[in-house]
Formats: sequence, structure tokens, C-alpha cells
Amino acid sequence: MSDHSASPAIVTAAMLAIGDELLSGRTKDKNIGHLADMLTLSAIDLKEVRIVADEEDAIVEALNALRAHYDYVFTSGGIGPTHDDITADAVSKAFDVECIYDAEAMTLLGDMYKRREMEFTPARQRMARMPEGAKHIANPVSTAPGFIIGNVYVMAGVPQVFQAMVDNVLPTLRSGAKMLSRAVSCPYGEGDIGTLLADIQKAHPETSIGSYPRFDGKKFSTEIVVRGRDAEAMDAAAEAVSEMIADLDRKGISANPTADA
Repeated sequence: MSDHSASPAIVTAAMLAIGDELLSGRTKDKNIGHLADMLTLSAIDLKEVRIVADEEDAIVEALNALRAHYDYVFTSGGIGPTHDDITADAVSKAFDVECIYDAEAMTLLGDMYKRREMEFTPARQRMARMPEGAKHIANPVSTAPGFIIGNVYVMAGVPQVFQAMVDNVLPTLRSGAKMLSRAVSCPYGEGDIGTLLADIQKAHPETSIGSYPRFDGKKFSTEIVVRGRDAEAMDAAAEAVSEMIADLDRKGISANPTADA
């Protein structure tokens, strides 16, 4: 058996996407998938995603629920210059601290607008607001920083800026045990293997077993993917799946000609 005590701990995360435009369909979210991909590569499990409107109470309620349950919470949206960009206010309220015009952020933005020969208007100054005591997340794209408070990472909604901020944040995070995976091709449909796979899953609780129907234009089959953090446990479950397929072969079960949708 492997020494599980020596394995890295599992690190969990959640995401809170903020914006009326996401819920109305005016904007198609691109940030959730990007964050999921990047966290997976970093061995951090994204366990929950919520989308909320630009309403302070909704943001506060969701944020407090998520930050209490996960190691990290990442937000996107609502830190721009317009009146409905209320994320900084809501995060401050969630942490019960003042929302202030951060001096360093004011300098960064003021200098940037001066270089561009543009007026540093009160609306633009709003992008310097953040909870008192928060730390910056650098924004190499458009200067206005995101911020970190507690285990919450507050980032822009614009995908290009969000991605740049994620790149800056990831090296600072704890990472967990990497998820391993092994795919097993199965010529049988899900209707033939569903109950058998459930039994294998129960016998191998340290793994996660998924089944994905496939159609090659002529016949249906299933790709079975076994995931786990312990290589021995994953291999044992994969071998059990292979034995299940071999047993069906020996019994002469016909591969399903139709889908089991």
C-alpha cells in the first residue's frame, strides 16, 4: 500500500462570477473555463461555481458561504469604473472592513492616465477602491489592480485581464496532490455497464470513475475514465474495469448498437 500520510493535501477552490450581464446572456462567460483549466494544472480542485447579479447582498451572502468552505475563492467582475461595479464594496462588507481609495492604486492609475494624457476622473478613481488592508493583484494589461483579502482573490471580468491576473496569482497558491487519470475503451453501451461500474466505484472509493458515450458514425461505445490521486488505487480500479469488459466478452454480450441516452 502507498503511504498516504506522505501525500500532499487536497486544496479546494470556488469561483464567484459577478454581473447582471452574465445572467441575462448579454455576456458569455469565458473566465470559468479558463480558471478551471489553470487550477487543474495546479492541482487545485475547483469544487463550486456561483454566478450572482450586481447586488451587494447577493454578493456578500455568496462570498461568505464560499470562503468558509474552500481554501481559495476567486471572483470575476464588478471592479470597473461604473456605478454598478460594486464588488469592492460587497467584499469589504463581507469582511466587515472599510472600502477605501487605496493610495498605491491611486498612484498607479493616476500615473497611467497622466501618461495617456487622459483625465483621472472620479469614475476612473473608483477602480482604486478596495477593502482596507487588501493586497494588490497586478494587472499588466490595463493597470487597475485586483486585490486579495483573506482567502479571496478579486479579479476583473474582462477575460484578457482576468487571465493575466490568474497568471500572477497561481505561483503564490498552495497546490495539492495532482489528479491522475487513466482511460479504458469499452465497446459496450452505458446500459450494459452502468450497474457494474457502480459496483466497481463502491469497491474503489479512493477513485472517481466516469463514463462517456462515444459514437463513431456506425456504433456506440463508452470511454471509461478512472481518476485518482494515488497511482496504485487508480490502477487497481482501472484493472477492475478491464476485467469487467473481459467478463462481458466471455459472456458473449453484444455491444449495444444504439445509445443508452
